[in-house]
Amino acid sequence: MKLTTWSAPMLSVLRIVSSLTFLEHGTAKFLGFPVLPHVPQAWSLSWYGGLMELAGGLLLLLGLFSRPVALLLSGEMAVAYWVAHFPQSPFPALSGGDAAILYCFVFLYIAVAGPGPWSLDRRGQA
Repeated sequence: MKLTTWSAPMLSVLRIVSSLTFLEHGTAKFLGFPVLPHVPQAWSLSWYGGLMELAGGLLLLLGLFSRPVALLLSGEMAVAYWVAHFPQSPFPALSGGDAAILYCFVFLYIAVAGPGPWSLDRRGQA
């Protein structure tokens, strides 16, 4: 069996795993699980980010509207990096921005490549 046989399913695995870890940020901010040391103030930039993490993470987990949702989440992570992390340090390892950069480019890849075969977007397609 060739490794390329696993390319499409692994795209789904990448989408599922990255959206699950991303969704956790939204559940922490809005549902209190896991518990954060502080929650964002209502209507703040971080609060809107949490809303996108919750709703977008769930949609991406299901593979529903994957391309536009992934593009929006990629943009959110770009903004998060430049607004919250880069001003602290241009080095992601020092500013804590490495996750934002990775999410940004993983979601950008999903926006271009699609959700993979295991998604509601692909349901019913051959």
